[in-house]
Amino acid sequence: MTDCKALSQSIILGSLSIGFPPVLSDPTEGAEQFLTNPEFLDIHNYERSQRFLPREPNYETCYSIDVTAVQTGIVVERDVSTGKSCHIKEEYLLDAGKSAKNSTSLRRLPGSLQDGIRGSTTNYPFWPGGLEEPNIEELKEKSVSSEIDFSKDFATVPPGFSAGVTFERKNLMDFIGFDAKAPSVVYLSDLLGQGQDIDLADDETELNGNVKTPMKDIVINKEALVEFSGPKYAIEDVVQLQHGISSLVMTSSAAEEESWVSVVDVGTPVQGFHKKIPSMAIEFPFELDTFQKQAIIHLENHDNVFVAAHTSAGKTVVAEYAIAMSQQHMTRSIYTSPIKALSNQKFRDFKERFEDVGLVTGDVQIKPEASCLIMTTEILRSMLYNGSDVVRDLEWVIFDEVHYVNDAERGVVWEEVLIMLPKHANIIMLSATVPNTREFAEWVGRTKKKKVYVISTPKRPVPLEHYLFTGNSTKTNNELFLLLDANKKFLEDGYKKAIKAKSERASKSSQGFGSKGPKYSVNPKQNKNIWLSVIDMLTKTKKMPAVAFIFSRRLIGDTADQLESVDLTDQKEKSQIYQFFERSISRLKGSDRKLPQVVTLRDQLKRGIGIHHSGILPILKEVVEMLFQKGLVKILFATETFAMGVNMPARTVLFDSIRKHDGRQLRDLLPGEYIQMAGRAGRRGLDTTGTVILLCKEDVPELSDLHRMMLGTPTHLNSQFRITYTMVLNLLRMEQLRVEDMIKRSFGEFNNQKELPRWEEKLKELMKRRESLPNVIDCSGDLEHYHDVCDEYLLLKETIQMQAFMQPHGLKMLSAGRVVVVNTVSHRNSLGVILGSVLPSKRDRTFRILVICEQRKELPFGSSDDPARKDVSPVTTSDWLGLELHFLGNKYFRPTGPCGQEVIEVGLKQITYVSSKLLKINAEKIIEDVKKREMPRFRKDEPSQNTTLATQELLRLTEMDPGSLPVIDPVKDLQVKDLDLIEKFSRMKFLEDSLPKYKCIHDPSFEENLKQLHERKALESEIAKLTFQLSEQNLALLPEYKQRIEVLRELKYIDNCNVVQLKGRVACEISSQELIITELVLENVLSELHPTEIAALLSCVVFEQKRCSEPNLNGDLIACKNQFLAIAERINSVQKSHRVPVQKEDVADEFNFGLMEVVFEWARGLPFSKITELTDVQEGIIVRCIQRLDEVIRDVYKAARIIGDPVLSKKMEEASAMIKRDIVFAASLYTH
Repeated sequence: MTDCKALSQSIILGSLSIGFPPVLSDPTEGAEQFLTNPEFLDIHNYERSQRFLPREPNYETCYSIDVTAVQTGIVVERDVSTGKSCHIKEEYLLDAGKSAKNSTSLRRLPGSLQDGIRGSTTNYPFWPGGLEEPNIEELKEKSVSSEIDFSKDFATVPPGFSAGVTFERKNLMDFIGFDAKAPSVVYLSDLLGQGQDIDLADDETELNGNVKTPMKDIVINKEALVEFSGPKYAIEDVVQLQHGISSLVMTSSAAEEESWVSVVDVGTPVQGFHKKIPSMAIEFPFELDTFQKQAIIHLENHDNVFVAAHTSAGKTVVAEYAIAMSQQHMTRSIYTSPIKALSNQKFRDFKERFEDVGLVTGDVQIKPEASCLIMTTEILRSMLYNGSDVVRDLEWVIFDEVHYVNDAERGVVWEEVLIMLPKHANIIMLSATVPNTREFAEWVGRTKKKKVYVISTPKRPVPLEHYLFTGNSTKTNNELFLLLDANKKFLEDGYKKAIKAKSERASKSSQGFGSKGPKYSVNPKQNKNIWLSVIDMLTKTKKMPAVAFIFSRRLIGDTADQLESVDLTDQKEKSQIYQFFERSISRLKGSDRKLPQVVTLRDQLKRGIGIHHSGILPILKEVVEMLFQKGLVKILFATETFAMGVNMPARTVLFDSIRKHDGRQLRDLLPGEYIQMAGRAGRRGLDTTGTVILLCKEDVPELSDLHRMMLGTPTHLNSQFRITYTMVLNLLRMEQLRVEDMIKRSFGEFNNQKELPRWEEKLKELMKRRESLPNVIDCSGDLEHYHDVCDEYLLLKETIQMQAFMQPHGLKMLSAGRVVVVNTVSHRNSLGVILGSVLPSKRDRTFRILVICEQRKELPFGSSDDPARKDVSPVTTSDWLGLELHFLGNKYFRPTGPCGQEVIEVGLKQITYVSSKLLKINAEKIIEDVKKREMPRFRKDEPSQNTTLATQELLRLTEMDPGSLPVIDPVKDLQVKDLDLIEKFSRMKFLEDSLPKYKCIHDPSFEENLKQLHERKALESEIAKLTFQLSEQNLALLPEYKQRIEVLRELKYIDNCNVVQLKGRVACEISSQELIITELVLENVLSELHPTEIAALLSCVVFEQKRCSEPNLNGDLIACKNQFLAIAERINSVQKSHRVPVQKEDVADEFNFGLMEVVFEWARGLPFSKITELTDVQEGIIVRCIQRLDEVIRDVYKAARIIGDPVLSKKMEEASAMIKRDIVFAASLYTH
């Protein structure tokens, strides 16, 4: 025992670099005396409490370095048929030493277990699939082929340093002195050993047995570097072999394909399905549809699929098969949903089907080690950015309701996740039918460099019939008129009958007085009678259960309260409802079970009536959903969120109105919204058709509105990608991934990125063409400057004409009879007279002009219904010269032979000059004459007298000098008052006067030289345009990205080299309002508050309701509220100074502090029944706000740990514990 103690002391002593202090004795000696008798402590003798203890440092302990990671590994080669090991070989490890902190490779070492499934903000994400990885061979070739200027091509001063490396060449004699002699022999050991702590042995080294060879005479043999019993390879050969294997694996994804999407034909039955897949991963108790079979075949081939199917068609079958495949392959799958409620429901559904299923939401983690994880898309995004090790094992990622990418606020999350997913993760996208499935799938395929197979359903499994209901009492409950049948045939007769039924009951007062426009509101008594008649009709026709969509939470509650007399259940059903309800709320405390909402809903459910909207408590919503699935709720009043993704079909769907308020305006339902909600009608296997009923409470909607809503094209999938501070900071943490790469691969940039190969080919052609152009001879030396002045002049003249003549006074000048000079592809510097104008739209106004031309034997055929031939093509390179004949002294165009005439249609850009000359003409007669002579039998007729007179007058004007034809002055004649336009006109006149002063115009070959120069300039301009389109500067969101970078720099989140600082690290932990919360943390605003006040203050970040009652705040809460607004205002001003778009001009409008008092009292322990009395906000919204608040508090807790603030982290723990209680955090019925 003594030996062990001595040994342990020697080990401890040896591990210390300077040993134990020499004067201290064993600390255990005398400890008992001081602990039992405190009076022995001399608190006044301070001389002995602090003293300097001299120590002798041992510098040798600093020489130790970390062990270098092994660069090679031993690999066993086995026989393919038997599996026996043949021999062992050594291979070079490409990813040696890589970890989650320095590498994006999948071969890196696993991260810490403490990171959990969400990863860490200090981890690198895995390399996104489809994004080209840096190739070391290409970098080597580039560095060898290009000359490097060490003084210019490299940064020499590190960030934060005042001086750095200098590459100036200096004389060696300045350092060693003039008397020193240069060594005649340089030893290899001297070169390799300088400044290195490496023992290279003595000057003589033993190699190849016992033969000693001087180090300076060694010849390095590459074959001797790797030597073992198997085949001999040089280390370079091993690297080449490994690179070749990697290239072979990458071939399928790196190869450029012509098309990244393939539309699968689901109209033809799948032949030999069970022969193609003899052993399915999971068996289904029903015969699969064709689209499901096609999807499963592609899943077995590990293809990416996009299933766009009608509501209730069975898209979940595809997801279930993918989950079964991953469990069979012992890999992982992730199922993402747009909302937390849907995640809970899918967890219950999949839990019944599979055993190994987990759930990860903001506040709940159930079995996170499961092979199938269900989560929201935001959590998956966080896992990808934080380099979670769960991503390693991913085989399938299933995106449910992928059409949610259209959501303005959260749609960007779907795009980020699709871009960031690594190459090995296969993608399944489930969506309702949308028009541009192919376009979206092609974007995903091109982004991930893997083909996507689009599988759509041609029709609904249960067809729908759409009706108009005009009844308002039990006497008129038979007024149900078919408007759209099961074959999607629109029946106008049904609409006319509905109009007739409504008009027969219209009162005389409504016929004679008031507005005759459509009305969309009724009084409460009328509303009650209408719903009583509807329910009576549904009961008699056996069309229950039914879902009634009402787009107002308040109206839903009022309608359900009005139906007190309605009872739709029998005694057995009442008993089942009562037992299930009581069992569900048994987990609540006594006071929570007596909440008014709980009592009211219990009574309504017993009568078969349910309500479902965001204001209902989450646990009560789940009770309603489960009872509806069991068929115990006969009619359910719900908002449109009920139609999102939940498989709860009904027999009938009713619409209280076809208008809804979307937060900005009151509008009609979009076709996609209507189809999504109406699709809940029709239960597969139970109903032959589904019934959709539109209630005409007041007036029957317009026929065109109904037709557009029912048969219109659903909303296209559009990109909602935007730059966020979280995205920028997460990507700046590593050098390999850039924000520009994310922008390039967004759905919004898809069309431009698709055109890149064509633009590159065109650029190569233009550059070859430029090389073939002859050199321009400029004897005078001012030809190029003359060309630039002409170019500026033309641009100014076009701008002035467009602004001046598109004004009312200018348009009057362009009336019939006005003489103008026209320049088009076919007519160079030709005089013409305006016959009239055509105005399809103000921007596209065109003019019909009679111009003189060479007489043709046969006039060209015109349009049968348009006498004018359009000649609005842009002027080409060869025509640029003709635009300036006016100031070059050349005459107007004059026919060399007999004069002809033609009516053309041109835009304002093709009118070079507008003269002040007016001709008296009959424009209609001229147009009729030209139209007549375009007909074959009148083609050889002579022009009419009106046409001939106008032509002769134009011919007479061509004999005039170009300078003698008076031209309208925009400033004087049009009375232009715009100072900017007047300044442009003055500049144009100055340029026009300067043109005749150039020497180049006197050159005999001036026109030819100018033409060649313009052709070269136009070519260079096109090359510059294509170069810009191919560069990152063409990205639409790049300016905003640069603006946000400047904001982050000014606020010190990143430095001047874009390196993420401590503030940026903290902001990466925050999921919402990251800048404001980071400032609150680092300015110690939160540290000085009580946990209850912290929770109350942060509630404004998650509370989104616009209107609510004003809270009663105490002085401390008002003070911290003002601090919050001051910080928000400061950040807002910084963003405005850098032109970053802000949500609201006034920060007070952006944040709602309406629940501060509620959250404050809840954190203090007030019962839920009491806090509902403090505000008019509905109970469900309060619960949702507090649940989201807990997520924010946990984010701040992580931030406090990063900055090392134990006080704040402790307060955040307390705040989270204070609000996590009772009904607000009651466990979901789907997870227990």
